[in-house]
Amino acid sequence: MRRFIPLLLAGLLVLLPAAADARPGLGSSIGSRGSNTWSSQPYGAAPLQRSMTPGSSSYGNPGYGGYGGYGYHRPFFGGMMGGLFGAGLLGMMLGGGFFGFHGGFGFLGLLLQLALLFWLARWALRSFVGMPAMAGVGGYARGLMPQPGIGGGGYGGAAARNRPLTLSQADFQQFTQLLLGIQAAWSAVDLNGLRAMATPEMVSYFAEQLAELQSRGVHNKTSDVRLLHGDLSEAWSEGDREYATVNLRYAMFDVTTDNAGHVVDGSATEHVTVNEFWTFLRALGGHWLLSAIQQTR
Repeated sequence: MRRFIPLLLAGLLVLLPAAADARPGLGSSIGSRGSNTWSSQPYGAAPLQRSMTPGSSSYGNPGYGGYGGYGYHRPFFGGMMGGLFGAGLLGMMLGGGFFGFHGGFGFLGLLLQLALLFWLARWALRSFVGMPAMAGVGGYARGLMPQPGIGGGGYGGAAARNRPLTLSQADFQQFTQLLLGIQAAWSAVDLNGLRAMATPEMVSYFAEQLAELQSRGVHNKTSDVRLLHGDLSEAWSEGDREYATVNLRYAMFDVTTDNAGHVVDGSATEHVTVNEFWTFLRALGGHWLLSAIQQTR
């Protein structure tokens, strides 16, 4: 029994950090904001950590874990080249040269092998890293995904080409309904419901996060969600798409339970207050969809 208790406590210590921030998004900054994904961020918002929008910025790594982004192809490239180098070095250590050639060619043979390795690396770089981003996203998704490159790569270029957008009270009511609806669909593990309220990119992140919770044997439920304050940070249009980023402060019950129904994190009697930036996207004449969630700094 004495040996079992330390193991149980260690298991709880591993579980509890994963259960914290278990609301939609798991307390991370994810999604896309059109041409503003990497060029600028709302004042007070944390940089995006994951996005399918290609590009590079000091705000974050756009290829980190994104489905269909540049990061999708690099692991294969890195693994293949790592294998080539590893096999080559092992071959040299065993006296067989980089690709099994024996050392009879001397220094000239080594140069030929290095030249061949360089050519293969260059070919792999062009073939795999250069593949277009979002190749794995379905056709229906492309029509709703933020399009990169609009407004240029710099902050000034994006701001100059993006047109300011005026919102109505009906828009803010939709934002509130999306906040409530997404929390409810998340709690019910309702991916179809999430697809009706969020971009395919955000749904893919939610599905991954829900699967992670399920694999840990826990379930998160948010309830009694109350919007305390909503503040429009920016609203703009790009081509046939419109964006709005809103700073939302809301309260809710946020409870995580195990498969037996025991509470492992949160409380069903005490509200927690959350402050996040939500970006919404819509096509002209369409309805708003959640496009990004960012935490506050």
